[in-house]
Amino acid sequence: MKTDQKKTLQHLYPKRVDILILIVVSALCLFIGLYLPVLTVRKLWEKNTFSIISGIINLWNCKYYVLSFIIFFFSVIFPVVKLVTLFVIWFVRLSDRYRKWLLRGLSLLGKWSMLDVFVTAIIIVSIKLGVLASAKAEAGIYYFAISILLAMLVTNLQANLVNRSGKSKA
Repeated sequence: MKTDQKKTLQHLYPKRVDILILIVVSALCLFIGLYLPVLTVRKLWEKNTFSIISGIINLWNCKYYVLSFIIFFFSVIFPVVKLVTLFVIWFVRLSDRYRKWLLRGLSLLGKWSMLDVFVTAIIIVSIKLGVLASAKAEAGIYYFAISILLAMLVTNLQANLVNRSGKSKA
């Protein structure tokens, strides 16, 4: 039925409030994770603590423009666009075909979402191997990781709902 194709997922599944809650919690965790410290590096007498945002700004100020842009894109722009897209998929009238296309794209790109968390882990391990310096993961990296995992969960939940709604019409 053509009218069903243009209903929102929220309209098709009104009892699934978990989707909206997960999107909102993911967005809050992302915002907190971007601004809270993610890494503290101690060298002999010096201690530096970085958030994702302050790290991007520091890289920019040190003229590492390409690196700061890459981190800004994958750590700020992409997660925000992903959450906005998940919100749109839930609340905007789209055809099942377009929803599937969007979700497939988010799923493919989502595989790169944990890159920041892995880079931070590698930095911590490499610095801990040195004698004169140490590194410690801070709360921000956990909020950031939770945000990414929740967004991945919502992507999968919505994909399952789209697949289910498409089969019920056949």
